[in-house]
Amino acid sequence: MAIGRTFAESLQKALRGLETGLTGLDEIEIPGLGQSDDKNAIRAAIGTPTPDRLRMVAQALRLGMSPEEVHEGCKIDPWFIAQLKGIVDMEARIREHGLPEDAENLRMLKAMGFSDARLASLTGKRPKEVAEIRNALNVRPVFKRIDTCAAEFASPTAYMYSTYETPFVGQTRSEAEVSDRKKVVILGGGPNRIGQGIEFDYCCCHAAFALKDAGFEAIMVNCNPETVSTDYDTSDRLYFEPLTAEDVIEILRAEQEKGELVGVIVQFGGQTPLKLAEALEKNGIPILGTAPDMIDLAEDRDRFQKLLMKLDLNQPNNGIAYSVEQARLVASEIGFPLVVRPSYVLGGRAMQIIHSESMLQSYLLDTVPGLVPEDIKQRYPNDKTGQINTLLGKNPLLFDSYLTNAIEVDVDALCDGTDVFVSGIMEHIEEAGIHSGDSACSLPSRSLSKETLDELERQTKAMAKALNVGGLMNVQYAIKDGVIYVLEVNPRASRTVPFVAKTIGAPIAKIAARIMTGEKLDAAIAAYGAKPDPRNLKHIAVKEAVFPFARFPGVDTLLGPEMRSTGEVIGLDTDFALAFAKSQLGAGVELPRDGTVFVSVRDEDKVRVLPAIKLLTEIGFKVMATGGTQRFLAEQGIEAIKINKVLEGRPHIEDAIRNRQVQLVINTTDSNKAISDSKSLRRAALMQKVPYYTTMAGALAAAEAIQALKKGQLEVRPLQSYF
Repeated sequence: MAIGRTFAESLQKALRGLETGLTGLDEIEIPGLGQSDDKNAIRAAIGTPTPDRLRMVAQALRLGMSPEEVHEGCKIDPWFIAQLKGIVDMEARIREHGLPEDAENLRMLKAMGFSDARLASLTGKRPKEVAEIRNALNVRPVFKRIDTCAAEFASPTAYMYSTYETPFVGQTRSEAEVSDRKKVVILGGGPNRIGQGIEFDYCCCHAAFALKDAGFEAIMVNCNPETVSTDYDTSDRLYFEPLTAEDVIEILRAEQEKGELVGVIVQFGGQTPLKLAEALEKNGIPILGTAPDMIDLAEDRDRFQKLLMKLDLNQPNNGIAYSVEQARLVASEIGFPLVVRPSYVLGGRAMQIIHSESMLQSYLLDTVPGLVPEDIKQRYPNDKTGQINTLLGKNPLLFDSYLTNAIEVDVDALCDGTDVFVSGIMEHIEEAGIHSGDSACSLPSRSLSKETLDELERQTKAMAKALNVGGLMNVQYAIKDGVIYVLEVNPRASRTVPFVAKTIGAPIAKIAARIMTGEKLDAAIAAYGAKPDPRNLKHIAVKEAVFPFARFPGVDTLLGPEMRSTGEVIGLDTDFALAFAKSQLGAGVELPRDGTVFVSVRDEDKVRVLPAIKLLTEIGFKVMATGGTQRFLAEQGIEAIKINKVLEGRPHIEDAIRNRQVQLVINTTDSNKAISDSKSLRRAALMQKVPYYTTMAGALAAAEAIQALKKGQLEVRPLQSYF
């Protein structure tokens, strides 16, 4: 959401606030253009409701279509089309005449919502040059307040937005009314998306509450209307603005006019504010907590590898690629299977497990182009390889050897640069390779030995001190054959923070905010009660992910390294099986108490599935299996009904699921063909609301949960009673 004084200003602010690489009402490619029937291609583009339709309409106007023709094609109200036409016409004037050399006309352009980056794109300059010209002419925004009192009397609420609007008479007037207090600015998470959601807003809100407790003026900058951080009473002052370097720096300059700006917190809003850290630092803005250089070190594969070698810690065999050609070389050196992901992204976006050369080729030429931002596409309009290599030059691809059947562990910690408190060691129920945001996990750890937990703590503390962390840190480990490998370190808030805080009974985001302002670790913890012991809780918490699969016809439910969940739930109990059962109930999965379990697993999982199947048969379940799995189970003394795979003809497993003959599904696959062949099975289970598990660890946890539920031990207790 964006607020301005005109539609044009608000629209262009909203577009750049989306964080999709747009700088305003940017140009867009119309599909099918230049293939003989341009008029119908344009009509199809503007007539189809898509997220990019407004930009398609603007592009149609750029290509010479009249507002009347556009209205006929899309039925958008003519008033809005006229507003878009005004922006498009002004763009043409800017391209022809360049930037104005006087303050009045430059302010007029800025009042239409043109960002420095958009003006730079239209005039062939760099955004920094446009900013310098603007500052030299003293063209700066003013801040207006949202009128929360309906014009009855002066609004006391410090809820503000920027505008370049020129008044009819006199000077521009700001309503910011900057205070003379000590102040801290928190940068929010911007638009919610898979991988960066409400967990980060939770951290931002808790930071605001903690800063107010500590006597600072808490100032929030965010642009998402559905978050608690943009409630006008969460912080002392709220700026409802896009999280871009230009917009944020103008807010900070205004706040520096009076009082003391102690610093800015960029650690709590996910990747969005972290991307601004370098620009803020270059502009002399103090950044609280972990230094941006240390955050970059954790993302920079070469620098991070040197740090781990210095600390004598293990990581999987890995490499980094700055071009398509280099990606192929790195992959051949590491060998398949491997995990590849772009750097500087959240939620495992475009992260994949690659099993073959053909999968790598498809990834490089089909998946990576989807990450190319609009400005690079416009620079290299018909050069796909040029677009990809330009992107990889700044955001290289990271390759890691894939550790099969490893246990993945998430560790959250607090650090003040000297002392470290490990606030939670979470053992994933799914094995490594499933994105941490999609994996169920338990806190405390369920199966790790005391020696392993001690070593995880030691390694976490060593890295926190080496990175001079101030505030929160998250580390992801994989444990295979007793060896601990460091997968990833994030010296910032992670999506596990709310889960850990609710499980151990300590507000770790609040504690981290106080540490960032200079408090020592023990004093910051003491402000909220006694220090908890996360490894020796009297209860167990299980976090489970919630998925939107049922709302997307045809989408496969198989999990992988790219995050797909849109929410999560927590199950609390004194017993792991019951905690897991509660987490499944919370996620909308109704575990059966009896009936038939269908099992079809790849060869390497046949031995590993036995404990779950044996337990289910002991508590009265019948077993149904496909040929290979049925023969294996028979050899192990487990009776199973044989049923056809879908490709083997009817009656097959999909029919059995649709006919309600199956109450539980356990299914794993390996090859691309097997995954594709079994997709309809997983869809049928989803649509019939039959619980399905695609990992061995998940299947065993489900079996134990069903056994616990059959004993009738489920009880409900308030959260406070666990502490």
